[in-house]
Amino acid sequence: MSILSNAERQKLRMEPVAETLSPSVYNLALGGFVFYGFLINAFMVYVLGDKLAQINTWVFLILYFVCCIAGSLLARSRKPILSFIGYNLIVVPIGVLLCLFLPAYSMSAILPAIMVTGGIAAVMTLLSTLFPNIFLRMGRGLFISLIVGLIGQLIASLFGYAGGLFNWGFVILFSLYLGFDWARAQRYPKTLDNAIDSAIDIYLDLINIFIRLVEIFGKRDS
Repeated sequence: MSILSNAERQKLRMEPVAETLSPSVYNLALGGFVFYGFLINAFMVYVLGDKLAQINTWVFLILYFVCCIAGSLLARSRKPILSFIGYNLIVVPIGVLLCLFLPAYSMSAILPAIMVTGGIAAVMTLLSTLFPNIFLRMGRGLFISLIVGLIGQLIASLFGYAGGLFNWGFVILFSLYLGFDWARAQRYPKTLDNAIDSAIDIYLDLINIFIRLVEIFGKRDS
């Protein structure tokens, strides 16, 4: 039984071989694009945070979903420049979200979250590199777990549950997703466009881990 989905196999067939990068350059580009996303977010939070935090909530929500949907559609392009524009349309609204979210927490919660997120990224990348097939088989189970978790958290919030256990559960879930997305990135043809597309997935995994960790450490401090 093949580990890759039909869509992934089609992606493998459609990529032009002439654009293939060496494995080291491909992974360097992938990591560079992930770092770029966090660099943009850091700039937005520390330089533009006060101004962006004043944005109207409804305006933000509308722009957030419009930008993320447009970014996701552009990211499907096989042209690197369009995928990169799509990446930015995802990174920028998440940066605004962080500007609204992080002021509620102290640096004693934010800094440990940054360090632990970095540690998780290193460990899961190593494990995924050593045992890629194990992670690739997790795809469907991770997706089902994510949907169940989100529905469960929504129901729990209606009954007033703050969601501490859900935060830990999502940290574990997105850590496994990180391993899955890294292993999947290594199966794609090593092109610049695939490096950008894979960077989007890994960036979103890390952002979700970071936000959940901030909430966990923030509740511990309080």
